[in-house]
Amino acid sequence: MKSEEILKQIAGEVAICTQCELHYSRKRAVPGEGPFDAGIMFIGEGQGFHENEQGRPFVGAAGKFLEELLAKIGMQREEVFIGNVVKCRPPANRDPKPEEVETCVSLYLERQIQAINPKVIVTLGRYSMGYFIPNAKISEIHGQAMQVRGRLVVAMFHPAAALHQPSLKPSLEQDFARLPELIARAADAPQYVEEKTPERKEEARQLSMF
Repeated sequence: MKSEEILKQIAGEVAICTQCELHYSRKRAVPGEGPFDAGIMFIGEGQGFHENEQGRPFVGAAGKFLEELLAKIGMQREEVFIGNVVKCRPPANRDPKPEEVETCVSLYLERQIQAINPKVIVTLGRYSMGYFIPNAKISEIHGQAMQVRGRLVVAMFHPAAALHQPSLKPSLEQDFARLPELIARAADAPQYVEEKTPERKEEARQLSMF
C-alpha cells in the first residue's frame, strides 16, 4: 500500500476510533494533515476548540503563529505534515493522559511516521517530546537535534505556550531559525540512548511532566 493510501486509511480509522475515553468529547477527530512525502513532520500535543470544530490541526492562534514561524524560514504549512500525539480533543483542554498518548501513538502516529518517513520530526511541547525523549526537560533540550530510533528529532516549545508565556517566544523563534541548519547537519546530531526497562520508562514519563 502506498504512503498516501496508508494516511487516508489511518484518517478513516481515527474518525471512528473508540479506543480511549477521548472519543466521548470529540466533535471531529484530527488525524493530521500535510504531504504524504513531507520532509518535516511537526507533532504537537492535543486539539483545542477550533481544531475540534474543524477537524484540522493548528487552526487557532497557535496555528497562525506556527505559520509565521515557518514563513520566516521560507516554508509554508502546506509543505510539512502537522499532527498531534492524540487525535481527539481532551475535555476542558486538560492535558492528555499517558494511556491516551500511548494508545493514539501506537495505533496511529507511529504508522503515520512510517508512511511519511520524514527527514526530521519536530516535537512541539513536552508531551510529544516526552514520547521520543522521555527522560528530558524541554527547558534544557529545546532547539537541540538528536538521533532517536533512527530519526532526527528536534524538541521545541509549543507555539501556544509561547503565546501564553511571552518569555518563551524568543527561544522558539531562535529554534525555528536554526531548523534548516540542524537538518543540514543531521549526521552530526548525537544519538539518544533510550532506557528499556519498564521501571525506568515509568520514571522518565513522570519526570517529563515537570
